[in-house]
Amino acid sequence: MSAPRQRQRRASEAIREVVGAALLTELSDPRLEMVTVTAVETTPDLGRAKVYWTVLDHARADSAAAGLEAARGVLQGKVGRALRSRNTPHLVFVRDELQDQARRLTALIDEVAPADASDAADDGPGPPA
Repeated sequence: MSAPRQRQRRASEAIREVVGAALLTELSDPRLEMVTVTAVETTPDLGRAKVYWTVLDHARADSAAAGLEAARGVLQGKVGRALRSRNTPHLVFVRDELQDQARRLTALIDEVAPADASDAADDGPGPPA
C-alpha cells in the first residue's frame, strides 16, 4: 500500500472517530441523537472528507441533516485539532442509504417468502402436527 493511500485511510478513520465521539458525548443538539457515523472517505489531498451517517429513526433524517450542517464548524474544528495538519478537510455530510435499502430488500423478501413458509420448512419432512 502506498504512503498517500495509507495516510488517507488513517485520516479517514481518525475523522470517523472524532466526529462519532463528538456526536455521542460532546454535542447537545437533540436533532443529533441516534446519529451514527458509518464511514468517511477523504480525497487524496485531504482537502475534503465525505462523512456518511445514518439515523435509527428514518423519519428524523431531515432534522438530523440540518443538525449536522449546523454543527459543521464545531466538528471541523475538532477534526483539525485531532489531525494536527496544516489544512483541515472540509466536511461534507452524506446520508448513508444502505440501511434503508436493506429494510426495503427485507420487506421484498418477506413478501415473496412469508415467515410461515420458512417455519414449515424448519419442521422437516414429516406429518403435520
